[in-house]
Amino acid sequence: MTVERVVRIFAGAFVLVSLALGLWVNQNFFWLTAFVGANLFQSGFTGLCPLASILKRLGLRTSAAQA
Repeated sequence: MTVERVVRIFAGAFVLVSLALGLWVNQNFFWLTAFVGANLFQSGFTGLCPLASILKRLGLRTSAAQA
């Protein structure tokens, strides 16, 4: 697994879980969906991703290191 794949898996899981919680538990969980989306948006422009930084420190390789 690379950092990029794990970040996508986490983001997708958080979006799906927060949508389900927003529908069935409390609508305030939609704010979590908005936060994940905003973080993905800013990460696309800046290249800064907190989860990616943590995963790199834990020793996961990046796709560039795979080649």
